[in-house]
Amino acid sequence: MQRHSCGAALLSLALLGTAASAFSANAQPAVFAKVGDTVITQDDYSAAFAVASRGKFYHGKPPENEIAALQREVGEQLVARVLLLREARQRGITPDAGEIQNTLAGYEQRYAGSEQWKKNRSKMIPQVTVRLEEESLLGQLEKSVRNVPKPALKDVKAYYEANPQKFTEPEQIRVSVILLKVDPSSPSAAWIKAEEEARDLVKKLRAGADFAATAKARSGDGSAQQGGDMGYLHSGMLPDGTEAVLKALKNGEISNPVQVLEGMAILKLTDRKPARLNSFETVQNRAQDLLQRDRSDQAWSKLIADLKKKTPAQIAQSRYLPLAEQAGGRPATK
Repeated sequence: MQRHSCGAALLSLALLGTAASAFSANAQPAVFAKVGDTVITQDDYSAAFAVASRGKFYHGKPPENEIAALQREVGEQLVARVLLLREARQRGITPDAGEIQNTLAGYEQRYAGSEQWKKNRSKMIPQVTVRLEEESLLGQLEKSVRNVPKPALKDVKAYYEANPQKFTEPEQIRVSVILLKVDPSSPSAAWIKAEEEARDLVKKLRAGADFAATAKARSGDGSAQQGGDMGYLHSGMLPDGTEAVLKALKNGEISNPVQVLEGMAILKLTDRKPARLNSFETVQNRAQDLLQRDRSDQAWSKLIADLKKKTPAQIAQSRYLPLAEQAGGRPATK
């Protein structure tokens, strides 16, 4: 039975050194999965999951069900890697020796002063070389499969008509602001005082005081010198808590004071542009690119699905945490 080392990505050289030592000390590693005649070891899986976990959960400890979902995702990626490498070799693809040598030369130069590199170089170079050869095969295979022809004009137009949300400019609103700044760490008395001042200004503005002149004189926002004019904005560009307030305003209306992170804000809506679907002629090139990208993704996903169907994997499901169940009694999936 062939043994194949798999991973979701190249490990750092330091990790490779550690992995090499662990591998040599483990003569009969536990089996995580079998893909045809290829074995993915538990060590292979653990290393790949560690890399994926650090990239996804860098912010802290995630819910257990997210860990369980990522475990399955990494397992499927390792299975796909084995199958794709086999497919690449069956298609006669060979590693790009020149590119690999250039990468190794870069490692040599980067870690020339590293004592760990000097000590473990003879063990690490063969492992790194094998991984680079695999990445070369996978990269060439993916490039070949994704190289789909440009779609016909009629298909591009059909794609445009079926996906109007991708070609619609969102609603835009033009907003002016007067900001009475308050340090976020200030005591509640400072916030109450700023709110009282803001309410007094709102009364004066609604009675006819000039908004732009007031903004220049009182606002602590960067837009003060423009009379508070922030220009046209769309959803996602607005401070927390202000979007709902502005949605309720009509052109020319002034809001009640709104608490934002930087202090108390008074908002004025000066214009509203509704969402607008761009004409096909103006977005034709973008529609073509999006459709071609979608078809490229579909071609790559289909290849992986076909390979998995042709050679089903036997995965040790006991290595996974259980997935929480959704309402209805079925396991949750991402």
